[in-house]
Amino acid sequence: MPLSTQQVEHIARLARLNLTPEEIAKFTVELTVVLEYIDQLKTVKTDGVDLAASNMTQAQALRDDKITPSLPQEIVVQLAPQHTREFILVPKVIG
Repeated sequence: MPLSTQQVEHIARLARLNLTPEEIAKFTVELTVVLEYIDQLKTVKTDGVDLAASNMTQAQALRDDKITPSLPQEIVVQLAPQHTREFILVPKVIG
């Protein structure tokens, strides 16, 4: 069932997104495709499939926690691409 423009506007409002009319039209189509795919997945027969089955063995999932010493600060700082004597320098990410 396709989403309506009003439903996408409502979702955008809940997510606090200010979408343009073009974006609303685009997301109406894209979200409808995603929901149709989910409906298609719901029809897959999963009878007899062990929901807990995975490729991970119990030994991989649960290992003993071991306390090991970390690297000294001097070495870690020296490994960074940009650093001062004591600190790793990173680009500013907040305006």
